[in-house]
Amino acid sequence: MTTAGDIMHRGAQWIPAHETLDRAAQLMRELNVGALPISDADERLCGILTDRDIVVGCVALGHDPSRVTAGEMAKGTPRWIDAEADVGQVLEEMTEHQIRRLPVIADKRLVGMISEADLARHLPEHQIASWAGRVYAQGPAR
Repeated sequence: MTTAGDIMHRGAQWIPAHETLDRAAQLMRELNVGALPISDADERLCGILTDRDIVVGCVALGHDPSRVTAGEMAKGTPRWIDAEADVGQVLEEMTEHQIRRLPVIADKRLVGMISEADLARHLPEHQIASWAGRVYAQGPAR
């Protein structure tokens, strides 16, 4: 059985909710990623911040990214998957919630992220095609 831990990108990092969006953008550049999980004061997942969130939800509205925090951008219920979850559960979670990035948690700690690229690297073409058809056919992704 292939698990979330088998296909995830290791070394994912939190951005604390109190950090500003300019710092988040710098961290994204340093890590070469387009999304960061947001953690609350207890290091629990409280959202995910994407590069698009920073541009569309802050900069394009004329806000100063050095004054807006990651926590202010966190919306909705954050989704995650246990590292031991079967890859079928990963695909179901991403499909059901129309998400393209999924934090992976083990023992209440962030251990990785799964993105579309990770799916493409680890899953057979027919499985990727089926997943993409369901996610992209449902409308805009988050």
